[in-house]
Amino acid sequence: MLWNAVGRGVPLLLALALTPVLVHLMGTDRWGLFTLALALVGIFGVFDLGLGMALTRAVSERIGEGRGAEAPALVGATLWSLLGVSIVMAALAWAVMPLLIGRVLLVPPALEAEALAAFRVLAAAAPLVVINAALWGVLAAWQRFRAANLVNMPVSVFYYLGPVIALLAFDSLVAVMVALVLVRLVSGIAYAALAWRDVPGLGLARPGFGLLRPLLRQGGWMSLSGALTQVLLYADRFLVGALIGLTAVAFYATPLDLVMRMWILPVAVAQALLPAIASSFRSAPERTALLLRRGALIVAGLVLPACLVIVAGAEWLLWLWLGQDFAQGGGMVLRILGVGIFFSCLAFVPGVLLDAIGRPEVVATFSLVQAAVFLPLGAALLVLMGIEGAAIAWAARAATDCAGRFLLAARFFPPAKDAGRALLPLLGAAGVGLALMVPLGLGWAVAIGAVTLGVVVALGWRIAPMEDRAMLLRRVRA
Repeated sequence: MLWNAVGRGVPLLLALALTPVLVHLMGTDRWGLFTLALALVGIFGVFDLGLGMALTRAVSERIGEGRGAEAPALVGATLWSLLGVSIVMAALAWAVMPLLIGRVLLVPPALEAEALAAFRVLAAAAPLVVINAALWGVLAAWQRFRAANLVNMPVSVFYYLGPVIALLAFDSLVAVMVALVLVRLVSGIAYAALAWRDVPGLGLARPGFGLLRPLLRQGGWMSLSGALTQVLLYADRFLVGALIGLTAVAFYATPLDLVMRMWILPVAVAQALLPAIASSFRSAPERTALLLRRGALIVAGLVLPACLVIVAGAEWLLWLWLGQDFAQGGGMVLRILGVGIFFSCLAFVPGVLLDAIGRPEVVATFSLVQAAVFLPLGAALLVLMGIEGAAIAWAARAATDCAGRFLLAARFFPPAKDAGRALLPLLGAAGVGLALMVPLGLGWAVAIGAVTLGVVVALGWRIAPMEDRAMLLRRVRA
């Protein structure tokens, strides 16, 4: 977990430092386009048909059951399949880009040609996105988190530094996208070299396509779940761009991107939990339930202090980071999203349990219900209240997603029921405290935040596993 967090945290610090530089070099409209382009990269992840995560689960399960010799054929078949599917999807994305730029988004005429070329360059990189995710999944199955992140950190630095160099040299959004694609290429080569140690030849010479059938079933559900998650995460900024304009996109998407950087923490936990749960849920259900409780407490302990700071000092943080215009335009949005991101981060833990025990269809069905409810709600609140309304819909969906996933985890893995019930007061206290802080000035917000943190810490200590409390006390004494 620590290696995963460091591997994403170090580049994140650079990203936070370089964002003001990028905003200055691009201008508000091109920055809005850039944030939409990064959203497209996330959407490209659904092109893998869910095979990336399904591969991690399947290989982990085989390793846990002593059938690791089957892994190379499975890995090779998955990589060949992903390459073929992603090339087809990249071609389709290339073809529809003129419609997106010319008809859907309110792009200024002077930027249309540059935006079309830039988005098409990014569309061509879709195969790199899905292959990289699958290679990371192979490394995760063997729990090679240290080696993977030692490679990932220097490469990811250029994911943020590359656009700055491209803008200084060419002052072009197209050059920025080319820089991002080159970074993805180098990253993929590095992951492949690491995975080669555990899977000689990556299994490409003797792919076992017959092994893909169960992966396709589970991967299909994971793909649907991932697609719906990406839609729910990013649809609102496209709605803002279509209904209000690119300046509003910048004021909405920038706070959203800021809070979503906190995902590095639950993702670090989830990536460590997935292979552990997949290899133990049948043979050691009590240990699996303990992993769920421990994972949720770790995520809450890491995320809540940052959420309290964001909600209390949103305008001040944006002013310090990007200036007065962003503080005025996106301050309240950041406050509201600061509430939602707490629940969004906690939702990773029960979600990864459902995936690891082989029930991705449960998460996908629940995401489909959320899409049917919250996409129309978000559009309605956007029209009625502006970007603050869109933020309210996003936060409400995140809280619903978190609560629902814990209930579903208890329903389909009964040993997790007690853990979910024990966590309920903690989640409720944190949510109420954060929500009360949103409309308050800095002084009152800090006071409410301090009380909320104290209550949550007390509740967390009370429900923490006894061995964890004993270990922490020993370390404090030492």
